Amino acid sequence: MLDDRKLSVLRAIVEDYVSTNEPVGSKALTDRHNLGVSPATIRNDMAVLEEQGYITQPHTSAGRVPTDKGYRLFVDRLSTIKPLSVAERRAIETFLSGAYDLDDVVGRTVRLLAQLTRQVAVVQYPSLTRSSVRHVELVPVAEGRLLLVLITNTGRVEQRVIESAGPVSEESIGHLRALLNTCLDGLGLGDVPTAVADLPDKVGPDDRPLAAAVLSVLLETLVEKHEEKIVFAGAANLASVDFSQGLREVLVALEEQVVLMRLLGETGDSSKVTVRIGTENPDLGLRSTSVVAADYGVGDLTLARLGVLGPTRMDYPSTMGAVRAVARYVGQILAGS
Repeated sequence: MLDDRKLSVLRAIVEDYVSTNEPVGSKALTDRHNLGVSPATIRNDMAVLEEQGYITQPHTSAGRVPTDKGYRLFVDRLSTIKPLSVAERRAIETFLSGAYDLDDVVGRTVRLLAQLTRQVAVVQYPSLTRSSVRHVELVPVAEGRLLLVLITNTGRVEQRVIESAGPVSEESIGHLRALLNTCLDGLGLGDVPTAVADLPDKVGPDDRPLAAAVLSVLLETLVEKHEEKIVFAGAANLASVDFSQGLREVLVALEEQVVLMRLLGETGDSSKVTVRIGTENPDLGLRSTSVVAADYGVGDLTLARLGVLGPTRMDYPSTMGAVRAVARYVGQILAGS
């Protein structure tokens, strides 16, 4: 365990290196920080930090830079996550509240996160399996063709076309619509298949083919893997970063949806922001990056995750504050949708 003075030296090294992108020496620490000790003491503390693997000396420079282990300790010992300014919070609220559907919410969120953090933003769509039915609509669009619209409590709107063997009356459509909403309103999507299994038996013989077609399309909609749908933005922000393993490997990893799923990690405590640094990332192409992520949801219901990816030389307090704030606003927007 490091004593408070060595932790202060490590914190100063991390802050200076993130700010300047230059290895940090004892003289710079003495000039820039009021550590209350002599340069010789700081040099001794730096020697101990290097011996224990928290900092390292790149090339022949006299300065030191943090290692993944050093960043990890810095993040774990953060006393506060930097809050956003009033202007930033107002801008987030205004930008996100203008969204008109879930796709727009996700699109605005990923662009906003990339702009706020100047990193790559990653947003997972709310999983249908964690949602419940708010409304089902059947809309005739042509003779023998209907549009099934499934609206969830998270603001998600799923639309599918249903082909009928022949013309369908308004009365039949209205009856089937009423049946669907009566048995599905407020029901978790995982319970829908059981609830609608006998739907064809609840209508007259002439309407059973239509009910069977609606049932088939509805069940197909529910089994699709929407929890794997992830979007990202801000890849251009990586252009100015020097990665030890190369930018190409990072960009290749970002193109893989499965990698992005692992990147965000499992949902957990929605009140916490999680940070994975360097070698803690499961994908080899991302070992020179850090990922800051948080859950978002409606009330106590966690729906999905969002976060940012950038170099390990990252402004962690500010990035963590931005990710946490945006996650909260997204949850508020979905709760009111």
